[in-house]
Amino acid sequence: MGTIPQFIIGLGNPGAKYDKTRHNIGFEVLDDLAKLWQMSWQENRRFKGYFAEGRALGNHKIYLLKPLTYMNLSGESIRAVMDWYKLEPESLLVVYDDMDLAVGRLRIRLSGSAGGHNGIKSAIAHIGGQNFPRLRIGIGQRTADKETISHVLGKFTPEEKPIVSETIDLAIAAIEMSLKEGLEKAMSLYNARSVVSTQE
Repeated sequence: MGTIPQFIIGLGNPGAKYDKTRHNIGFEVLDDLAKLWQMSWQENRRFKGYFAEGRALGNHKIYLLKPLTYMNLSGESIRAVMDWYKLEPESLLVVYDDMDLAVGRLRIRLSGSAGGHNGIKSAIAHIGGQNFPRLRIGIGQRTADKETISHVLGKFTPEEKPIVSETIDLAIAAIEMSLKEGLEKAMSLYNARSVVSTQE
């Protein structure tokens, strides 16, 4: 059957000023999943985040988490849920932004390095290794006149917004496929896909 996610984490920064920024695309995916699967968010102090649980696609027991620790401490929140529910790293799926992927692309991997992403660095440190699945969503490279921080904490351009919206839909389709048939199958189908804007 392959690897079936049970605990899906979206990375981002809490607070209105970070809402809809590039760095918070993991939160956006999780919000849409919660709506789709009719799960309601509760702030959970033990888990240092917004947490939801329920069943998806019939009978898959699923936990959803948006850490409220700020990005560079995300691992604390992830570890708290893993310990409470006795979850293995292989049952995770961490959804986050990636500057090395173009807007409109996504990439599923079963393991790997942090690639300079502070949220993933924290996750690796607290989980105790790199062997946990992740779904990276492209936010595009910064332009020469922009610092990395202002790029990732900036909003998508009006031209990018419809592409991002479609990419989130694609990410959700990939996640649902992984619940039905495993992450390996979702990788083979979705890693090569791209949402290309009609303007090109």
